[in-house]
Amino acid sequence: MISVSNLTKTFIKDGNTIGVLNGLNLEIDRGDSLAILGVSGAGKSTFLNILGLIERPTSGSVNYDGVDVFAWSEELQAEFRNKKIGFVFQANHLLPEFTCLENTMMPALIRGMSISEARRRAVNILTDVGLGDRFAHKPGELSGGEQQRVSVARALIMDPEILLADEPTGNLDSETGEKIQDILIGLNRKKRITLVVVTHNIDLAKRMSRIIGLRDGRTYDL
Repeated sequence: MISVSNLTKTFIKDGNTIGVLNGLNLEIDRGDSLAILGVSGAGKSTFLNILGLIERPTSGSVNYDGVDVFAWSEELQAEFRNKKIGFVFQANHLLPEFTCLENTMMPALIRGMSISEARRRAVNILTDVGLGDRFAHKPGELSGGEQQRVSVARALIMDPEILLADEPTGNLDSETGEKIQDILIGLNRKKRITLVVVTHNIDLAKRMSRIIGLRDGRTYDL
């Protein structure tokens, strides 16, 4: 489903070229669950952002079902990202002035979905992740684990085929983190959502079907 070929990413800082990804190659099958491990600064988040079409690679290709998505216009990339890919970040990026329900509805409303349909989907998803009694609460009224569940629900509102998660349990205590793990693994197994997780959490990584490392801008098997 996803094929990454000879991917490179460099940044310019203070006149110096810094290589983050260096000829990276990887294939991810539909419905796979993949954990990516590596030290801080190894390029894990950069790689995830490229998979999610948030950042462009310096060179190389990212093919979804045989199509190089970076050959598309920015408008087509944005449409694909909104429709096919869900994101869960360590910092949940919830909008503090909106309720749990409204935050979850946001990607659907941006896509042009009717308010009634977006609300219906959001209610169902929030209920599925155990927040059926938190619709009217704003992020500041929720615990860290509840906020992260809203982030998961928001990522699922468009029924994505791919879920990308960057340190989804990094700011949570072990018990709450395990609940988020259960939700993510359950989505992969029950709905066959392709799951790619960047994590330092070994327990979470061991629950995935594959684990790879990232070092010197390339992947290696673990």
